[in-house]
Amino acid sequence: MTYKKFAISLAKKAGKIIKKDFIAGMKREWKPDGSPVTKTDKAVNRMVIERVKKYFPSHDVLGEEESSRSNNGEYLWVCDPVDGTVPFSHGMPNFCFSLALVKNGKPILGVIYDVMMDRMYTAELGKGAFMNGKRVRVNKQGLKQSVVFWDVKTTSEMFAKYPKVFWLNTWSVCYAGILIASGYAVATFYDYTYAHDIAALKVIAEEAGGKVTDRDGKEQRYDSKINGALITNGETHAELLKFVKDFKK
Repeated sequence: MTYKKFAISLAKKAGKIIKKDFIAGMKREWKPDGSPVTKTDKAVNRMVIERVKKYFPSHDVLGEEESSRSNNGEYLWVCDPVDGTVPFSHGMPNFCFSLALVKNGKPILGVIYDVMMDRMYTAELGKGAFMNGKRVRVNKQGLKQSVVFWDVKTTSEMFAKYPKVFWLNTWSVCYAGILIASGYAVATFYDYTYAHDIAALKVIAEEAGGKVTDRDGKEQRYDSKINGALITNGETHAELLKFVKDFKK
């Protein structure tokens, strides 16, 4: 089984669990960082670890809820079982399953599954990005009458600076990222340090013609903590990076 077929198979299995569990009023717990976690997050994360161990026993797993890193080898599967647990646990359908294969810190394969819309995004390094087998590409639009998904902490400031941009927040950076890869939006900003949220997007967005860097505009590894992320269609990257750097100060 190829890595790509394995990842797609895992995404489909995860999707069945996620869709079955998606009900209004589901139970949730709250983690120390204030974010919610559900039984679905834990079950899907555990399934990923078990199947990686079965098919690729020399590989490790970095997951949002649970990791398995006993091999310390060159291959690492990086997984967010439900990216967008906030909307998922509150009955909103903008969430997805995210999985990347990282080799020596660099993502080489990304799969993001938009479960409710049945949109499977895949990309391998140097081979393009696809949605359900059809090639996807970013648009080349700038910051005018475009859609940008931005962190709520700075949305009001961004709106004041760019009033002709639609500033939104999905509470799922992967969901925002696949919309960028498809050409429906131009950028999103990630102000946290978790590699599991960005690893798959690094491959998918860039293979679609976009650009993904850390918040300083630099490349970074995706096998440990990251320095935030800016995901764009490429055209808007330099301009938004200036704001991100100013915001950091």
